[in-house]
Amino acid sequence: MTISAAFKIQRARFTLDVDFELPACGMTALFGPSGCGKTTLLRAMAGLERCAGNFWLGEQCWQDPTLFVPPHKRRLGYVFQEASLFPHLSVLGNLEFGWRRLPQALRRDDKDQIIDWLGLTPLLGQGASELSGGQRQRVAIGRALLSSPELLLLDEPLSALDGKAKREILPLLEHLSAQAKVPVFYVTHAPEEVERLADRVLLMDRGKIKYNDSLQQALARPNSPLYRDDEVAGIISGQLQTCLPDGRVPFAYGVEHGRAKNSEAGRIWLTGHDGSATGAARLRILASDVSIALAPVTGISIVNQLPAQVLSITDVGQGRVLLRLALAGGEQIPAQLSAYSVAQLDLKVGSPCYALIKAVALLI
Repeated sequence: MTISAAFKIQRARFTLDVDFELPACGMTALFGPSGCGKTTLLRAMAGLERCAGNFWLGEQCWQDPTLFVPPHKRRLGYVFQEASLFPHLSVLGNLEFGWRRLPQALRRDDKDQIIDWLGLTPLLGQGASELSGGQRQRVAIGRALLSSPELLLLDEPLSALDGKAKREILPLLEHLSAQAKVPVFYVTHAPEEVERLADRVLLMDRGKIKYNDSLQQALARPNSPLYRDDEVAGIISGQLQTCLPDGRVPFAYGVEHGRAKNSEAGRIWLTGHDGSATGAARLRILASDVSIALAPVTGISIVNQLPAQVLSITDVGQGRVLLRLALAGGEQIPAQLSAYSVAQLDLKVGSPCYALIKAVALLI
């Protein structure tokens, strides 16, 4: 199933002109600078911005030149920057507001599990005005999920929260698409949120979609706006496994639902991790922390030496070259080398090699 949309909005000093199609699964980040049209696009998808265009969710048409389904008839959940709770209702009353209005057949049968997953069970009797910012946003997410949406839209849900509340919400957002069982669109201008949460990225600029990429494709672009402090990085998705007695924690990549993708899988060894968590996670690997060898290297402290293949070679100036490497199972990472080193190793697109990874950051 796919989601396809084309919208055009003309204002005095701004034009939104977008056209995209992508899989109807996982979390898609709408990323770009302030004022580029992210929220306007989200509102058009919700039907809150009446404009020319088309919008299809699988086989359902919510808008075309002859049809416009009003917002209240679109089965979607919308979470705003500020949690817009009903102040006269309790936490339970807010959570059940949309749920009670659904036909019995459409109500989720996992209401109690969703409430417990969000950590809201002890708060059910409290009034909305008694909650902290993080608690309010958790209630807003729960209310959206319990409305049994077919599409979930989040407009910078972390932007109004302090650091503590963000740390509280982020782990929930990581698994939100799976809990919602529907596609999620997430507006942000924070690269670290995209790296941690997104499966796909719609990169927006001046009212247009510049790129429609998977997360790895978005990070693979030279001079990507997702780079933090000009540090090129790659993200690997995988599974944290049980800590070994020697303190090493294996991270399996190239796996899907416990089985290898493309008949291959690989492993990265982590150290300095307490080993208390297992399951799905992501690693962030800086290009500057990856060296290249033509064969495994002995007598060296670098433990992670992964077979790889060069996918692309890009000259980024000042004698530096950016390589994109393919690992087992289809995962990709960057490596930044000197032009001299690339020439000495005679690296070309398609060359087999070994990626020597000096450090990784665990995103959980």
